[in-house]
Amino acid sequence: MTPVRILLCDDHAVVRAGLLALLGSAPDIEVVGEAGSGDEAVAMAAKLLPDVVLMDLQLGPGIDGVEATRRIASAPSMPGVHVLVLTTYDTDADITRAIEAGATGYLLKAERPEELFTAIHSAARGRTTLSAPVATRVMDHLRGTGRPSLTDRETDILGQLARGLGNRDIARALFISEATVKTHLGRIYAKLGVDTRAGAVAVAKERRLLP
Repeated sequence: MTPVRILLCDDHAVVRAGLLALLGSAPDIEVVGEAGSGDEAVAMAAKLLPDVVLMDLQLGPGIDGVEATRRIASAPSMPGVHVLVLTTYDTDADITRAIEAGATGYLLKAERPEELFTAIHSAARGRTTLSAPVATRVMDHLRGTGRPSLTDRETDILGQLARGLGNRDIARALFISEATVKTHLGRIYAKLGVDTRAGAVAVAKERRLLP
C-alpha cells in the first residue's frame, strides 16, 4: 500500500515533534514536511503536493489555519491536497470557518491515535471526518438547537453586557481587571460567532443563555 503523504502545520515545535513520532509509528503514513506557520504551509503544500495537510487553526504571525486552508483548498494547482484540521478549539465559530474554508475534516487533539490515523486515511480519499463532539455541534447548529458552552464567568460577563455596562463597570462589578474582561469578551464573541457587544447580547437572548 502506498503511504498517505502528510504535511504537518503547527506553530509549536514540540507538538510537531510529538505528531512526527506518532505518525512515524504508522507504516502506511509518511510525513513529507513540517510547517510552522500558515504561510509556510501554503508554500510547502504547493511544492510537495501532499495527500493531506494536518492543519492547526491558531498559528503564529501571518495567516491563520483557516486562511491557509482556504488558500490550499481553492488553489487550482493543488486539487488532490486535502486539509484535515487538528486543533484544540471546538467553538461553533471555529468549526464553521474551517469547514467553509474547505477543510475535509475537523479533528480535536484529544482524539486517540487510532482515530487520527483513520481520519487521515479518510481525508486522503476526500471523505469528511469529524470528531464526535464536533459532529454533534454541527448537527445541533443545523437543527438550530446548539448552545455554546459558556463558563460561569463568561455567563456573568454576558449578563453585565445585557445590562449595558462597559468594560470598566463590569470589572468593578465582578472584582476583576479590565484586561480580564476583554479576554473573556473575546472568548464569548468566538463562541457565539459574533464580533460586537450588541451581537453577543442579541445571540444570548435568542439562545436563552442569560438567566
